[in-house]
Amino acid sequence: MFNRIATRPTKTFLLLGPRGTGKSTWLKTLSFDLSIDLLKTKDRLDYLRDPGLLAPRTAHLPAGSWVLIDEVQKVPDLLDEVHALYENKRLNFALSGSSARKLKRSGVNLLAGRAINRRMFPLTFPEYSSSRFSVEDLTDWGTLPLVLDQFEHRADTLISYVDNYLQQELLEEGIVRNIEPFVRFLAVAGQLNGQILNVENVARESKVGRTTVDKYFAVLVDTLIGFKLAAYKPNIRVNEVAHSKFYFFDAGVARAAAGLAFESLDQYYRGFLFETYLLNEVRAYNEYSGRHRDIFYYALRSGGELDLIIQVKKKTKQTPDEIVACEFKLGTQWRSEWAKPFATLMAGDKSTQVKRAIVVYTGVHREVRGSVELLPVAEFLSELFEGKLF
Repeated sequence: MFNRIATRPTKTFLLLGPRGTGKSTWLKTLSFDLSIDLLKTKDRLDYLRDPGLLAPRTAHLPAGSWVLIDEVQKVPDLLDEVHALYENKRLNFALSGSSARKLKRSGVNLLAGRAINRRMFPLTFPEYSSSRFSVEDLTDWGTLPLVLDQFEHRADTLISYVDNYLQQELLEEGIVRNIEPFVRFLAVAGQLNGQILNVENVARESKVGRTTVDKYFAVLVDTLIGFKLAAYKPNIRVNEVAHSKFYFFDAGVARAAAGLAFESLDQYYRGFLFETYLLNEVRAYNEYSGRHRDIFYYALRSGGELDLIIQVKKKTKQTPDEIVACEFKLGTQWRSEWAKPFATLMAGDKSTQVKRAIVVYTGVHREVRGSVELLPVAEFLSELFEGKLF
């Protein structure tokens, strides 16, 4: 068991997150007056036949009671019943699911803003034991609870996760109708994890049409298996890169999707996994803390890149953007070229103010190199979850 840092909202909420992130386990630690698990065949079939059963089964509950419906996307029509009971009986609902895609495609009532949206991520720095797992472990294998809980079986677990996810979440729910081209696409997407998105290259490598590749990326984003990181464009340089990057929600899942769970990793690919690991820690903190800051990456076509731009304050007519700029490096010693992308960004016009420039590296000493802070991974993550970064 891991102690999660997510907190329960005080009103009806929809908790989304990929399979295996611990949604159901966390929800079981909370108290509910009625719990419905739609992974159970009988419950799922009952409500598929008649979603209206929810009203008589909650009739005994007084206003203010809490009802849990786990894996609500299995019976999306239940949301209409939830809406009615929320309005008429003032019941509170905790709804969980691994994807909003099926709910959106079904055109069902998404509670019209009455429910708070929350996301669950894999384990984060305050939740796993940093004394038990090294940075190398977390970079190479990710932080899914089922992986860290039985770390000796990590490769088999990740392969099973990817295979089972394809079968249960995508095929069974009709999200992907032809699995073979999707499997080819997924392997290429895993291999290109963390790189600037070039749909034509992905289509060519996976032997899948471009429009289908666009659809597949949308599937990964909608099912929360991946996310796109937009490029930061402060209009400083005309040759700034504009295309997004694509990352998986977990470094280990990216590795397994690429077919590399049983392979030795080169430093080039591990560098992208290192970025994936740290970016997802930032995304998780951004969600759990309620900061909800926009994040980007920054790159120039002529070379030079920063892995993470956190927009801590948005530009107005009177004030500039305020950002925290970060670069993630698999290296144990400072290298002077690491400072160049920061210098390029800082040399721009007054529309952007860099509050902090940080290189996160795998060394052990905290240093200051000119305007750039050099932080070991643990110190960076400590500052992040203590709210000192943003």
